Amino acid sequence: MDKNRRNFLKVAGISTLAGLGGTAVVDRLVAGVNVAHASTEGGHGAEQGGHEAAPAAHGHAAAADPNANRYGLVIDVKKFYEDPSLGEKCVQACIKTHNIPEFDEKKDEIKWIWMTNYENAFPENPNKYRDEETESNQLPIMCNHCDNPPCVRACPTKATFRNEDGLVLMDYHRCIGCRFCMAACPYGSRSFNWRDPRPFVKELNRDFPTRMRGVVEKCTFCAELVEKGQLPACVEACGESKAMVFGNLNDPNSEIRKVLKENHTIQRNPSLGTLPSVFYIV
Repeated sequence: MDKNRRNFLKVAGISTLAGLGGTAVVDRLVAGVNVAHASTEGGHGAEQGGHEAAPAAHGHAAAADPNANRYGLVIDVKKFYEDPSLGEKCVQACIKTHNIPEFDEKKDEIKWIWMTNYENAFPENPNKYRDEETESNQLPIMCNHCDNPPCVRACPTKATFRNEDGLVLMDYHRCIGCRFCMAACPYGSRSFNWRDPRPFVKELNRDFPTRMRGVVEKCTFCAELVEKGQLPACVEACGESKAMVFGNLNDPNSEIRKVLKENHTIQRNPSLGTLPSVFYIV
């Protein structure tokens, strides 16, 4: 039996154990599985230079460093209501930046950022008598880049991990398509490639890797741009409207901290204890 097949069977066995006994079983056993070959061989987006590798220290929840960056996002819902075109600008900017496929059938849809109704975004804040503006408009949602991300704990191969800046990222090379992270995410913020997405990318961005069938993907807060000191594509698309404000939550002098101090904000499903890094001014 060749080495790759042995590794696959080990991972498959661990995935089964995780389904039966939870992530505690995975945490004890996954360290013995050699999945490093997936990050060095050709594969998901390899022709584009690959994607971020998952450092072992960040494969599962790590102790927070108070001196490190912790990036977050504030979304001003009212400004999206006042200018509905902002939502489409954000979605399209994300699609073009990250080679997100555009399928004709909704069942194949890949979503990083998308527009939805208030009640879908905030099921813990039901209001039978919503105002007309809230009733007739939509707001953007995406991965919340949680401080306590259940998706990271659920992943048996460390394909999803939280980096030193608090961003929850994907290593497409390591993803085995088990979709445990999708089941663990309480926000429905992850998509699975049931089909090869590459033929459905309308405008190829060669600065970002494409994916392949059988892997999960999601919003990355544009980690590749943030690393260069740039803003996420959706924030940039909002222009001077300040409908989205991105920054370092650990910096008390940052713009995002100033906005949070001056405005009442809410988070999605805060009672779950995931500690989202996305805040909404409503």
